[in-house]
Amino acid sequence: MIAAYCYVGTVDGERVAHVAVSTTPGMREARACRLVVMPEWQGAGVGMRFLNAICQMWLEGNNPYKKKLTSLFHTSHPGLAAALRRDPKWRQTSARLYGEAKNAIKYKPGARGGCKDGSEHGNSTGYGGHFRAVQGFRYVGEK
Repeated sequence: MIAAYCYVGTVDGERVAHVAVSTTPGMREARACRLVVMPEWQGAGVGMRFLNAICQMWLEGNNPYKKKLTSLFHTSHPGLAAALRRDPKWRQTSARLYGEAKNAIKYKPGARGGCKDGSEHGNSTGYGGHFRAVQGFRYVGEK
């Protein structure tokens, strides 16, 4: 993620989790993404506690910008989405059941994926490369 700040969570010195956080345009909100929890730690609640701690830091202004920002987070993992819905610190903001059609992207001659002869044969993509159900959430913090 461009211009992201990366956080690593540890347990007794062992790296167990990672998340990246950046801001939305205009620095109105933070955007957390790429939450990764090592397989042996998945399901133990470490990921949710780690994500909540990082998002709470940003909400309190403990970030490089010293600005209080709510955090957005999107996931396609059904278990994580269910955990976020159960947590009173999070509000669901969106739910897409499948990948949406995007404007067709024409590849430019010589560009990655373009034709070797330099011609443009109308190569295009119609979906963001996936058909995943993606759900969005906003961290609102402690009441």
